Amino acid sequence: MSTPAVSQELGAFLRAHRERLQPSDVGLTATARRRTPGLRREEVASLSGVGLAWYTWLEQGRITASRQVLEAVARALRLDAAGLRHAMRLAGYHEPAPAQLAAERLADAVRPVLDSWTASPAVLLDRHFDLLAWNAAWTALWGSPEKVGADRRNLMWLMAVDRHLRTVLHDWEPLAMNVFQHFRAQAGPAIADPRTDELYRHLEADAPDLRHWWGCHTVAELTAREVVVSPPASGAVRLTLSSFHPVDDPSALVLLFTPNTAADLARMTDLTTLPLRATA
Repeated sequence: MSTPAVSQELGAFLRAHRERLQPSDVGLTATARRRTPGLRREEVASLSGVGLAWYTWLEQGRITASRQVLEAVARALRLDAAGLRHAMRLAGYHEPAPAQLAAERLADAVRPVLDSWTASPAVLLDRHFDLLAWNAAWTALWGSPEKVGADRRNLMWLMAVDRHLRTVLHDWEPLAMNVFQHFRAQAGPAIADPRTDELYRHLEADAPDLRHWWGCHTVAELTAREVVVSPPASGAVRLTLSSFHPVDDPSALVLLFTPNTAADLARMTDLTTLPLRATA
């Protein structure tokens, strides 16, 4: 069952999406006079097959919903997969975080895969986007995660706070926002999850210029895209970001940055082997 505060967060999330929809988006005809932005509550209730009073209480955080009913509301609000997952977690329907031992075993299993990509930066993230394992190419491009305290060794924190990452990454904001939208959908509500709450507190303290992001209700999948970086020791490198879930833990995520061309591969190879040549 959801706590009252979590139910209120779910209600705010549903209300924000209701207000973004127009009647035409769901096959309804708009009337001339509409005081409410987006859809009315009674329209969402009708599309979901629930009573108006019940849906009103749901938005007010006064009641909880079953999975089946919440899925019907999500369909009425045209939520995508990330939105549905986030709504389910706000309602208390989310998988428990793996134990520390399970996370270590997952890292041990995936690390050889990451290491096999010698010129492609790759990292293993848990459900909270904490970094569990990474390869040498990741360290060469973004810096060693071990330089960051364990409580802040998190992709969302690095995207928001790490100045090196923000300096070398072109068009930082669209990717950072997409990472946050996926983080929000993946991590679940802060009030019901101590680690998520801790991360939000770190972000509030360490990235005050992005405070307006943390109150945003948008969620999204992390999409494949081209990423351009300019490391200090190299020219611009174009990489393709892709992601996949390990079979041992579908809540975890592997991010892979693959060089686009032979020239990009050569630059990443040079960047990755530079510390080895310097040591030699």
